[in-house]
Amino acid sequence: MTFGLFCAIKCICLNLHTVCLPFVMGQGDSVCRLQGSAQPPELAQDGDLVIGGIFSFRTTQDYVINTFQTFPEVRKCNKYVLEFKFAQVVMFAINEINKNTNLLPNVKLGYKIYDNCGTVDILRAALALVSGLKEEVNEDNCNKSGTVHAILGHSGSRPTIAFAQIVGRFHIPVISHFATCACLSNRKEYPTFFRTIPSDYYQSRALAKLFKHFGWTWIGALAVENEYGLNGIAAFIQAAQEYGVCIEYSEVFSSSYRPDRLQRIIEIIKHATSKVIMAFMSHREIKLLAKELFRQNITGLQWVGSDAWITDDSLTDSEGHSLLVGSLGFTVSKAKIPGLEEHLRQLHPSQFPDSQFVRDFWEDVFDCALNNTANTQRKPCSGFESLQTVESKFTDVSELTFTNNVYKSVYAVAHALDNLIKCEEGKGPFSNGICADTKHIQPWQVLQYLNTVNFTTEEGERVYFDSNGDSPARYELVNLQMTNKGTMEGVTIGIYDASLPEIHQFILNNIPVVWGNGLTKEVPVSVCSETCLQGTRKVLQKGKPICCYNCIPCPAGEINSIHCMKCPSEYWSNKKRDTCVNKALEFLAYDEILGTLIAFFALLGVCLTMITILVFYAHKETPIVRANNSELSFLLLFSLTLCFLCSLTFIGRPTEWSCMLRHTAFGITFVLCISCVLGKTIVVLMAFRATLPGSNMMKWFGPAQQRLSVLCFTFIQVLICTLWLTINPPFPFNNMLLHKDRIILECNFGSAVGFWAVLGYIGLLAILCFVLAFLGRKLPDNFNEAKFITFSMLIFCAVWITFIPSYVSSPGKFTVAVEIFAILASSYGMLLCIFLPKCYVILFRPEQNTKKHIMGKMSNHDISY
Repeated sequence: MTFGLFCAIKCICLNLHTVCLPFVMGQGDSVCRLQGSAQPPELAQDGDLVIGGIFSFRTTQDYVINTFQTFPEVRKCNKYVLEFKFAQVVMFAINEINKNTNLLPNVKLGYKIYDNCGTVDILRAALALVSGLKEEVNEDNCNKSGTVHAILGHSGSRPTIAFAQIVGRFHIPVISHFATCACLSNRKEYPTFFRTIPSDYYQSRALAKLFKHFGWTWIGALAVENEYGLNGIAAFIQAAQEYGVCIEYSEVFSSSYRPDRLQRIIEIIKHATSKVIMAFMSHREIKLLAKELFRQNITGLQWVGSDAWITDDSLTDSEGHSLLVGSLGFTVSKAKIPGLEEHLRQLHPSQFPDSQFVRDFWEDVFDCALNNTANTQRKPCSGFESLQTVESKFTDVSELTFTNNVYKSVYAVAHALDNLIKCEEGKGPFSNGICADTKHIQPWQVLQYLNTVNFTTEEGERVYFDSNGDSPARYELVNLQMTNKGTMEGVTIGIYDASLPEIHQFILNNIPVVWGNGLTKEVPVSVCSETCLQGTRKVLQKGKPICCYNCIPCPAGEINSIHCMKCPSEYWSNKKRDTCVNKALEFLAYDEILGTLIAFFALLGVCLTMITILVFYAHKETPIVRANNSELSFLLLFSLTLCFLCSLTFIGRPTEWSCMLRHTAFGITFVLCISCVLGKTIVVLMAFRATLPGSNMMKWFGPAQQRLSVLCFTFIQVLICTLWLTINPPFPFNNMLLHKDRIILECNFGSAVGFWAVLGYIGLLAILCFVLAFLGRKLPDNFNEAKFITFSMLIFCAVWITFIPSYVSSPGKFTVAVEIFAILASSYGMLLCIFLPKCYVILFRPEQNTKKHIMGKMSNHDISY
């Protein structure tokens, strides 16, 4: 690129009222001439390498309408702000570096600091730093054009966005101490931008965590209508939604809006149900809001602010600032800069004879007029005025936040320059490892080294930039509280450090918090729907955000944590649905009415059986006892006693032994019982046949054969039970399928084949006994025991036939009760049907208990044997 073309490209963007044109002075002689004049810096110092700075010592410009007929002048800024301290920090840091023999030795740093407010004039200052102040630039002095090697500032995101994009085209680094807009991390749009303050991306996430921590899930969001506000509030809303925070309304406005636009915002706030407001704006917008809310007496709001206004010193002087007491917000961490206070107190107008601002500042602090000013309303300054005895915000270094960021910015540039100068050939960052020419250092070379700068301050704070030019994110959570002096002060109540693990990033101190609702202890509540009580779950309201819901009870068996959650299989929800408790265990127990009644009837059966045994034993020599085969009768009574007793094994908590005992004991005792009845039936039939002439059948079924038959029938059942217990025995089982809210303790058959084999064998013997007894029903009445056996077997079969469907369909412990009922009913049936008539005769009709009466018309034949 030729020199003339370079000048043309460079000078097109010099500033808003200056034109630079290339001229040909002769063959090969080109010059770039500045048409007009550039604005000189407010504060300047020559040096081998120069750092530029743009700060707003004043703010609030008068409104001017440009006519586009004349060059626009620099507009006057009226109200003092504390950014003059930022400029002094730059000077202090550069003086420190110039005295430091280890950092940039033999190199003197200079500075050019502009005091401009308003985006247009800030852009004018930035372009002046790019172009320099030389009226002519030719090939001989092209490398001494006055372009700075880096630009520090500005505090605001909006003006920084405006000039950083243009300055970036010339590869000049821009380092801001306060511009937090996340958009500035876009390396394509802002390739040379760095900052020593964290991006709003991290601030937005920190604010979202703050809302989550205090349970504010229903909030309003306000932002200033510029890149800072729009990008900041968008990042915050995205982060807030990730943490379950809902936005009731989101509005933007600017301090330049008409009053009716502000009123619309006020009406939205007034009628909103949320009580917490996120304000991503500057001090100008928040002061307008507070003023109008104060006039309309709208109170009880909790404000959460961005770092652009939360610690702004001008808030105290605004109308309605009392509404902002209790506000929360994040600001950068405080630090100490040794020697800064002494430097600030040594300030004197004589040090800056060309600075109008320093003269105005001095007159304002001491309320006097310097000799060379036209201010006649104040007394002349004595010349003995000194900041050494003045206590003001300018000299206060107790809380250095953004001021420390300026300090770090200067040192970041110095370390980048130091690394550049100390580069070793072959190890440089440029092609083929070459280093920069230290005699002609270019801004783009400084930019290269800024990307890799990494150092630690004297306070132990590490300074470096990531790939987007951002610094590590660490904030202090501040709470605006009133001091005894009547001013608002940001009290640190916590910290946020994005470099830590997420669960440790946000830490609160044990410091009392003043809330925006006027309370000191109670955290404001701002929710769309109250938190669902334990045992209920959320059901979203149609057409509303997820924070708006109704609470309905959890279903049985579920409890509420976040959503209704099913209890583990062995647990069930309590009545409040807030915890899982062990499921109730259900089994047939002695201490319940049903268990007590069953045990009573079982023991009653035992007692009646024992009474029958005593009656029979007492009358064992009587004809009616002898005629009914006394040996089988006593064995039958004994087996009936066991049948009544075995029903008790079904009551109580099932155990391994009780499960095996109850079914096997039941099976064996019932077979023994029915075997005796079967034997008695056969005896009756044989005895009747034996009375016929020439019959000798009784010798084939005598007492020995009767005992053997009972033994054989019973042995078969014992064999079945033994195989059952050996192969797959019954075992205790927790049935959790039958009922959801309780566990049924029951005995599993183990082998269903074994159970039904035992039951089937009993049924087979019962049917056989019933058939034989039925065949003998027409024997003579006086002698006929078969009809009683028939009736008892009829009851037995009826009970057990009905048992099967009842057993299968009965739930829980009633299954056991049905089985016990079948045992007791069939046992009572045999006891009463077979023995009650005989006991009645023995006890109440002894005249019928004779051999003659029993034999009736038959021959006198003793059939007891």
